[in-house]
Amino acid sequence: MSDRAEAAVRVIEGSLRKRGRLRDSHITLAHGSGGKAMRDLIEDVFVGSFDNPALAALEDQAVVALSELASHGDRLAFTTDTFVVNPLFFPGGDIGTLAVAGTVNDLAVSGAKPLFLSCGIVMEEGLPVEALRRVVASMKRTAEQAGVYIVTGDTKVVERGAADKLFINTAGIGVVPEGISISARNARPGDAVIVSGYLGDHGTAILVARNELALETQIASDCQPLNGLVETMLRACPDLHCLRDATRGGVATVLNEFAQSSGVTIRVREAALPLRQEVKGACEILGLDPLYLANEGKLVAVVPAEAAQRVLAAMRAHPAGEHAAVIGEVTGEQAGVVVLQTVFGGERIIDMLVGEQLPRIC
Repeated sequence: MSDRAEAAVRVIEGSLRKRGRLRDSHITLAHGSGGKAMRDLIEDVFVGSFDNPALAALEDQAVVALSELASHGDRLAFTTDTFVVNPLFFPGGDIGTLAVAGTVNDLAVSGAKPLFLSCGIVMEEGLPVEALRRVVASMKRTAEQAGVYIVTGDTKVVERGAADKLFINTAGIGVVPEGISISARNARPGDAVIVSGYLGDHGTAILVARNELALETQIASDCQPLNGLVETMLRACPDLHCLRDATRGGVATVLNEFAQSSGVTIRVREAALPLRQEVKGACEILGLDPLYLANEGKLVAVVPAEAAQRVLAAMRAHPAGEHAAVIGEVTGEQAGVVVLQTVFGGERIIDMLVGEQLPRIC
């Protein structure tokens, strides 16, 4: 074992020996006071789950060697997101899964390799500690799946009624490899539009979890990190033009962002959209458009036409893209327009989402 590795092990072992233990069953204002109760909360719940050398030092910041970052590429990608989902737990995931996967995916769709995350948590007085432990366990599991480290963070406690149980902010940094240039401005006439799988699963799962919709078949959220899928796609085609994960506002919003940023028309075939029958049924009952439903583990890609089948095959060989489909193409007819070719042979414009179909989904 190297000297550096031995030093890291000593830091972690020392942290484990000194670690406080949380004995309370519910969060109180004392856990945000800056004293021993807060220290016990942080050391027991967070450090105990996320342990790594950068975090175990328990400094006010994580220190990362620039040489480690530079070994992955030549540009830094940095993002942040805040999660306020209701309910906290739903089929296929919870707010912790969302917090890690969402930030990892925002980095991945730039072509970056996600490396480190921060975690800021706002807890409401009265939150059951067991619920917090479940969320943190999900964060740990999702971070391990994505191959990232949660290296720094913060906790705050607010009075009962001042928040809705638990809010999480995660920020992340990653490194973009040399030669990769993915942007919403890169769509070109002739390009193919690909989605990575079934659409609308997350939005439907939230409806079910809120008891707003009764389905005989349970639908789980698609929440998952996508960095492995993006790496697979880049190996198949380093010249991916546009990538974005289709979260709030769904695929329709992403396509409009691409069309407007690139000054192109995007034509989508309704018959090609990958949708579960349960999602179709839910949308018909509630008058929702599945193109606007949220996803938390699906991306939209715009790729050169000559690489489309190669990229599609690579995606389908990956667990996060096994139901990937080409759903349309880019044309130069009119700047900033998305057109849906319906199953009945007609056409309609797909606008940006106005208002909110489902509040508090992520």
